[in-house]
Amino acid sequence: MSMSDTSLSPARTRWLAAQRRRRGLILFAKAALLLGFLLGWELSARLGWIDAFIMSSPSRIAAAIWRMTCDGSLFPHLLTTCAETAAGFVLGTLLGTLIAALLWWSPFAAQVLEPYLVILNALPKVALGPVIIVWVGAGPKAILLMALAISLIVTVLEVFHSFNATDTEMLTLLRAMGAGKLCIFRLLVLPGNLPAVINALKVNVGLSWVGVIMGEFLVSKAGIGYLIVYGSQVFQMDLVMAGVLLLTCAAALMYRGIVLLEKVLIRHIR
Repeated sequence: MSMSDTSLSPARTRWLAAQRRRRGLILFAKAALLLGFLLGWELSARLGWIDAFIMSSPSRIAAAIWRMTCDGSLFPHLLTTCAETAAGFVLGTLLGTLIAALLWWSPFAAQVLEPYLVILNALPKVALGPVIIVWVGAGPKAILLMALAISLIVTVLEVFHSFNATDTEMLTLLRAMGAGKLCIFRLLVLPGNLPAVINALKVNVGLSWVGVIMGEFLVSKAGIGYLIVYGSQVFQMDLVMAGVLLLTCAAALMYRGIVLLEKVLIRHIR
C-alpha cells in the first residue's frame, strides 16, 4: 500500500481496490473476447467449417502482412493512407469549427444556410466521387476532397449546435458587462464547448478514414484502400482482410490519440 493510501479511510481504500479489480476484469474480458474470436476463426478455417479461401484466417492474414513487410510494400501503402487521413482529419476539424464559429457569429447566415447543410449531410457522398474526379483529377486532391465531403458538414453541424447551446445566463451576464462577441466567444463559447469540439474530433476519426478509403477505392494507385481493391480483383482475400485489419488498428490508434488529447486539454482547463 502506498503512502497516499494510508491517509484514506478503510471504506475509501476498499472502494479503490474494487475499482482496480473492476478495471482489471474489464481489460481481461476484452482480451479474452478478442482472443476467443481469433481462435474460433482460426479453428473454423483449419477444420473446414468455413472456406479459408473466401473468409481467410488469422494465420493467413498474418502471413500476408509479413510478406508485404519483408518485400517493403506495406509501409509505403500504410504511410500514404495515414498521411491522407491525417490531412483530411485536420482540415475537416479546423474548417468545420471555423464555419461553425462564423454561423454562431451571424444568426442570419445560420438560419439561411442550416437547411442546406442538413441536406448536404444527408447526401450520399459516394455520389460526389465522379464529380470530384472531374473537378480535380484522379489523385491525392480527389481523395482529400472526398474525406472533407464526408467529415466537414458533420463537424459544422455538431459544433454549431453545441455553440448555440451555450448557457444563456452566462451569455446575458457577459453582455451586461459590456463584452463583445469576440470576447464572449473567446471566454465562454469556445472553452465551454470544448467537449463538443473533442467529440467532433472523435467522430472525424472514423469519417476521415471512411472518406480516404472511399477515395482510394475510386482513384488511388497506392494506399490500404488500393490494396483492398486490388486484392478483391485478383481474389486474394488474405490481402483484403489484411488491409481491413491494418485499417482497424490504425483507426483505433488514432482514436486513442484523440482520447489522450481530450484528457490533457480537460486537465489544462481545470
